[in-house]
Amino acid sequence: MPLTDSMFLLAESREHPMHVGGLQLFVPPEGSGPDYVHELLNVFRATDNIAPNFRKRPADPVGSLGNVWWTYDDTIDFDYHIRHSAIPKPGRIRELLQLTSRLHGSLLDRHRPLWEAHVVEGLEDGRIAVYTKIHHALIDGVSALRLMQKALSEDPAARDCLPPWSIQPGKPRESGADGGFNPMGALRAGLGVAGDIAGLAPASFKIVNQIFRDGDITLPRAPKTILNGPVGGARRFAAQSWEISRIQRVARSSGTTLNDVVLAMVSGALRNYLLEHHALPDEPMTAMVPVSLALRDESAGKEGGGNATGVMVVSLATNRDNGGTRLEEIAYSSRQAKKMLSGLSPRQILALSALQVAPMAMTPMPGFVKHTHPPFNVIVSNIPGPRKPTYFNGAKLDGLYPVSIVTDGQAVNFTLASRDKYLDVGIIGCRTNVPHLQRLLTHLETALAELEQSWG
Repeated sequence: MPLTDSMFLLAESREHPMHVGGLQLFVPPEGSGPDYVHELLNVFRATDNIAPNFRKRPADPVGSLGNVWWTYDDTIDFDYHIRHSAIPKPGRIRELLQLTSRLHGSLLDRHRPLWEAHVVEGLEDGRIAVYTKIHHALIDGVSALRLMQKALSEDPAARDCLPPWSIQPGKPRESGADGGFNPMGALRAGLGVAGDIAGLAPASFKIVNQIFRDGDITLPRAPKTILNGPVGGARRFAAQSWEISRIQRVARSSGTTLNDVVLAMVSGALRNYLLEHHALPDEPMTAMVPVSLALRDESAGKEGGGNATGVMVVSLATNRDNGGTRLEEIAYSSRQAKKMLSGLSPRQILALSALQVAPMAMTPMPGFVKHTHPPFNVIVSNIPGPRKPTYFNGAKLDGLYPVSIVTDGQAVNFTLASRDKYLDVGIIGCRTNVPHLQRLLTHLETALAELEQSWG
């Protein structure tokens, strides 16, 4: 098991579930009857060609060997992994988000492959929800979204779609899927790591030079806020969609990127939320922004699960009153962070990222979170999704809301996914430390409206 995967198992506890999830909304195909949900469940459970990642579980005994070695189950108990749920009347999105909050706060069973899917009916508008979760030790958020996309079709008439846990037609079997040890593969990987480590010293010298020369690189040390304390195991989830065209207009007018505008929306939302609680720090807050190395692997012809994510730290400029000014400072900070990563290999980015998030490994120590500054205040991820309308056997995807992880010192997490003409935002937070979390959705809209006034 790679160390990057193992650390998510080692870090997990009842207060710190380490799975990522997603809430999808589907409009049933025209003409579907009252048995449609049961038909969907049958499709989900019918496959017997399960992708290796969905057969993985920690090796026995799960508390020791299982933290460093995978084993594979030959059969899957679909009645356990794929569940049928319903929300109570009146069947609003509010009830669906409450259910999602509860489901996301419970741990996955390590004696089984580390994933679940819940098909949910009862929404008053007739849509069907599918909530899935999979352990972060198996896959990162970008890879999970890519798996979901491959299960969908752009053809509303297609009826041959298979669920994400099936091996898709034409997809080769993953190497090492039998759990065996491949000595030549290990040797090649070891040589690659050695080469990257050897190249890290001059890369580090370049980074240090940039920090001292420019003097305005955002370093991993942030002000303490009410969002950066210890967390409990209960979660609260909020979700909403925005038209991408609104965000793109601001980006074009301001000469920034869509990601910069998203960070400015989060900055404005956090600023207003903390002002409501009389808890805004004087120093600017910062965000950790994951950088997907899985997309680099995909462009190089590689594919699979696991975790391939680097990070950069960006100032949120929350000490600025004006939204336009915040956007300018965020864009500059983001450019500087990208400049620091430029020219590094994926493994070198992972090594540098590990140094930036290293303080998070100390959070289980008693008193560490209380008496130290966090490396950053919030995690903000933006994952590219399908660019056109997509369907699962005729059911149209009408919502794609990521559900991520919170940890000690990081009590709230913003994850966004693009979908056709929309940006779907999922906010997960500690139920105790982030009261009235849904207010952040209102503040996101307020922040975007302010940016639209500044940049037209």
